[in-house]
Amino acid sequence: MYAQCPECLTVFSLDAETVAQAHGTVGCGKCGADFNCLVTLTEQLPEGPYETLSVHPTNPAPPVLMMSVVRAETDVVAQAPLFASRQEDESPAPLPSFARLQRLPTQPRRTLAWALGCLVLAVVLGVQLVWAERRVLVDNPETGPLLRSTCQVLGCPLPPVADLGKLELLSRDIRPHPSVPGALIISATVRNNASFTQPYPVVDITLSDLDGNRIAMRRFTPRDYIDDPSTRADGLAPGATAAMMFEVQDPGKKAVAFEFAFQ
Repeated sequence: MYAQCPECLTVFSLDAETVAQAHGTVGCGKCGADFNCLVTLTEQLPEGPYETLSVHPTNPAPPVLMMSVVRAETDVVAQAPLFASRQEDESPAPLPSFARLQRLPTQPRRTLAWALGCLVLAVVLGVQLVWAERRVLVDNPETGPLLRSTCQVLGCPLPPVADLGKLELLSRDIRPHPSVPGALIISATVRNNASFTQPYPVVDITLSDLDGNRIAMRRFTPRDYIDDPSTRADGLAPGATAAMMFEVQDPGKKAVAFEFAFQ
């Protein structure tokens, strides 16, 4: 007998014992695919060149075997009513075990699971992008209010919005350091005129001579002039003022002017 692999179209020779042991399902020695050899099982190969063997048509009713070779010693009269009752039964008798088609188990549908997984990953990616660009989004007048209200509900901290144009320098002063020779104390008072809390700014102090030439410059971060970490983290509230004090080295008598700049 012969059967053909439906994947690589290789024709194999096999015997009844092989078909019985496999219950019709065999493995292709050429491509490794498993297939039902009963679909194309034939006793003779077709003459002439061919590409595929004929596929047997499916029939819901099993064929009845009439040409018996050996049978057990049973009562013929008792067998006749049994045969008649089987003929009257509308439901077809089950196929022999060696002739039953072995159906591969169907894979469960995972479309919904994949869709939910992709949705979760998209949400996580979106949250990561928003968190990475949170300072820019908070400063944006369109996305800032939505992001602040969302984080207020979720309890996630956001960086204060920075608008240097809303910081007003109310006063400033420079004088010799009372306890450190060759040093100066520069003090200033800043008010936040914005309607929102701002982070304490980076302060640039520049000392210049009569001609406006820069003699010395130093940059101070909020850590340099505010010691309390919680105060720095809270930022400068709307309408609040902050007193700043800076210690710098005295560049000499040529330094007659100084200026502040916020960053």
